[in-house]
Amino acid sequence: MNETQQQRLSANIHMLGNVLGETIIEQEGQAIFDLEEEIRALSKAWRSGEVEAGESIKALMPELIADLPRALAVLKAFTTYFQLVNLAEDEQRVEILRDRAREAETAGVPMRETLEESIAKLSAEGVTAEGMQQILDELFIVPVLTAHPTETKRQTILTKLRTISDTVEALTTPGMLPTEERERMEQLREDIVLLWQSDETRDRPPTVLDEVRTGLYFFEATLFNLIPKIYDELERGLAQVFPDVKFRVPPFLRYGSWIGGDRDGNPYVTLEVTEEALRAMKETVLKQYNVAVDDLYQQLIPAITRIGISDELRESIAADLKLVPEDEIEVLERFRMEPYRQKLIMMFRRLRATRAENERPWDDRARNPRAYHNVDEFMADLRVIERSLLANKGERLARGRLAALIRQVEVFGFHLASVDMRQHSARHREAVAEILAAYGIFADYQALAEPDKISFLTREIGNLRPFTAQLQFSAPTNETIGLFRLMRRAKEEIDDDAVQTYVISMTNTVSNVLEVLLLAKDAGLFGAIDIVPLFETVDDLDHAPRIMATLFENEVYRRHLEARGRRQQVMIGYSDSNKDGGYLRSNWMLFLAQRTLARLCDQYDVKLTLFHGRGGTLGRGGGPANRAILAQPPESVRGRVKLTEQGEVISTRYANLALARRHLEQLVNAVLLTAGKRPRFALEESWAQRMDALSDIAFQKYRALVGKRGFLTYFHEATPIDHIGALNIGSRPARRKATQDISDLRAIPWVFAWTQSRVNLPSWYGVGTALEQWCDGGRDAQKLEELREMYREWPLFNTVTDNVQMGLSKADMAIASLYAQLTDAKTRGLVFDDILDEFERTVRMVLLVVDAEQLLDKEPVLRRSIKVRNPYVDPMNYIQVALLQKLQGEDDEEQRKKLTAAVLGSVNGIAAGLQNTG
Repeated sequence: MNETQQQRLSANIHMLGNVLGETIIEQEGQAIFDLEEEIRALSKAWRSGEVEAGESIKALMPELIADLPRALAVLKAFTTYFQLVNLAEDEQRVEILRDRAREAETAGVPMRETLEESIAKLSAEGVTAEGMQQILDELFIVPVLTAHPTETKRQTILTKLRTISDTVEALTTPGMLPTEERERMEQLREDIVLLWQSDETRDRPPTVLDEVRTGLYFFEATLFNLIPKIYDELERGLAQVFPDVKFRVPPFLRYGSWIGGDRDGNPYVTLEVTEEALRAMKETVLKQYNVAVDDLYQQLIPAITRIGISDELRESIAADLKLVPEDEIEVLERFRMEPYRQKLIMMFRRLRATRAENERPWDDRARNPRAYHNVDEFMADLRVIERSLLANKGERLARGRLAALIRQVEVFGFHLASVDMRQHSARHREAVAEILAAYGIFADYQALAEPDKISFLTREIGNLRPFTAQLQFSAPTNETIGLFRLMRRAKEEIDDDAVQTYVISMTNTVSNVLEVLLLAKDAGLFGAIDIVPLFETVDDLDHAPRIMATLFENEVYRRHLEARGRRQQVMIGYSDSNKDGGYLRSNWMLFLAQRTLARLCDQYDVKLTLFHGRGGTLGRGGGPANRAILAQPPESVRGRVKLTEQGEVISTRYANLALARRHLEQLVNAVLLTAGKRPRFALEESWAQRMDALSDIAFQKYRALVGKRGFLTYFHEATPIDHIGALNIGSRPARRKATQDISDLRAIPWVFAWTQSRVNLPSWYGVGTALEQWCDGGRDAQKLEELREMYREWPLFNTVTDNVQMGLSKADMAIASLYAQLTDAKTRGLVFDDILDEFERTVRMVLLVVDAEQLLDKEPVLRRSIKVRNPYVDPMNYIQVALLQKLQGEDDEEQRKKLTAAVLGSVNGIAAGLQNTG
């Protein structure tokens, strides 16, 4: 960031801070503003090295939390400040992107990490036009939105923040008149008052359909209109690099969703909810088409007195008129001289009829003949208009808004996003066992040995008779059977892409996959959906290649694969493997599993798509998606990738149109590059041996920590974990089972709790010990140089190490020590002293390996952002610790509720300040 850019950011933050200060005084009074300013000043002094300032903050806490409304007001001040600062930083990122784009244009070179750059690189590598077309034909990029509970802001707040962002952008646009500026400032003041008077968090958990509506917001606000621009950019890049070639660009970039389909551990995702989610998505996309068709109606005004039209369009209009009620004929006759508008009016009303049909029960066969029965009929109408324009001097008109709508229909269909279904493997096993017991085939199917299960399932899948008929089993089994029937119906009633994927959580045997294939076959879905094993734990990742090899050898599974075009999705989980084995072990096992699976699929002539279950934080696979993709094994991507976009990551990436565009540019850029010549490393096998050793050491260190007798006590007493479940940010329970064991805790609250307490343990613990033991703390110069060589030359080790740097930089042991005081001295000595020792070791060893004097030495903007934010985050940590301490000794139930509400307010504020949750 140059000086001009820094001044621009500082000015925006100053403007927003001033308006917030005015709002606090207006709404809460001068005393609250003065208190917030006093705490902020003390925090800055403490960060500058004044130890007594930290003691002064502590001394303020008892009086502050004794008056909870005052404490909440102070928390609200810091939380709102961060929400506004985050907006200002987003606006600054957009301005920096624009500056870089202008610089690249002036220099006559593609901007870094754009689609044109990736195409130019592929061409430089020797990819011909024919080769480029082959890459495009195989390109497959599917971000999948999930409802993982890591977004602490309500949709109402997200919408208000977007409005404020638009106002800030307008205020920084040169050339505003003084009156316009005054009007905008008044609007800004009004919106910040509204932000102040609103609750960031919900007073109840969101329903699944609330989560569906939140997901739909990003399609309506950003993605629907952004996606055609990404395709346009790709086509411009192709034209720049291959000017004389006309490429065919298929719909390679599409979206998926787990919202309303992911029932693993979420009892609220029922058949009715899933059907409602599917209908809501269809309604959303049809509504967008209505708007787009109306826009075309306003634009396409060529008259037959000026230009001709095709006979095909004339015949199409005549056919449509036969479906029009008598009372509409007169209106349509007014446009007989403007046939495109006449056609578009009828298309608009057909879409309206289709939306009305979407509200009817699927069993109601009295269908409106005017409604579009499928997306192909709607597309056919658009193509008729396109061909008529192209044949009658309307090339420019055909390439404009009409082309954008055609691309939208190719991508979004009538389904908007494919809804992936996900369920735990145990649920399918229980259902199959119950069905077999009811039919007297096996009294205890679950007791069968694995080879016997495989043998039976293979025979049964190949059997033509139905596996089930009437739903006469227990409610859970009926629900499981009914889900596959619902999927088949959705493909019939919405479109074939409405449901394409079934994910099996905790896959650890071949029979887990065959059980799902049996249930799919029973519903008429054999070969009609992708059956996707999800390998989550360290052991599951290790066993994944053996499981897949056995499936590829299985006769009925091979038939299923043939029907799917010999394409296989495999999902790998970043979160549970990290919680299970620690950061380094998890990352290495994920890399090995991907490499082995890719080679296995090559051996069996199966086209692999790896589905990455990545979260937002480093401990859950977070970090820049493009860097992560390019650090994967060269053979594992090859232009095909699917990845989750979870919780707060969705709003971070898609709330701002320009940043959403940049995210997709970088994503497509990286995936395109994987289809070209990937670097091969002569030393990779020796590097792999070192990583084996390093990950083993890190794993042992990590397991020794989480296996300590006092570890669970520390985790529950020295983090806000016991309150995160009450945060009302997701419909799904925080635990799979009602226990206090870490193995039953979901990965999101696990990471969330360590993030709040500023330990960030999942993103670095164990790495320091591994590095230290490998090179004897740096004293073995040869082995230290081996690590430095890996960091310089191997993208995997470089990315992992840089992510560890980021995790260490966002951690803060001084703040973490405040949380450690919440537990007893013995537990603190056992656990926190170990954490602190490993933290210092990891910082020391990472700096040795990257050969730097400070963390994030090559990322000055990020380093500065963390440094500037800390004095504003720290007070909320102080308040949270004081509240947790007060809760420990509070017996009055009513007071406990109030204190818990205040804790949740602090959780929300810290999340805003750190820009990370789980």
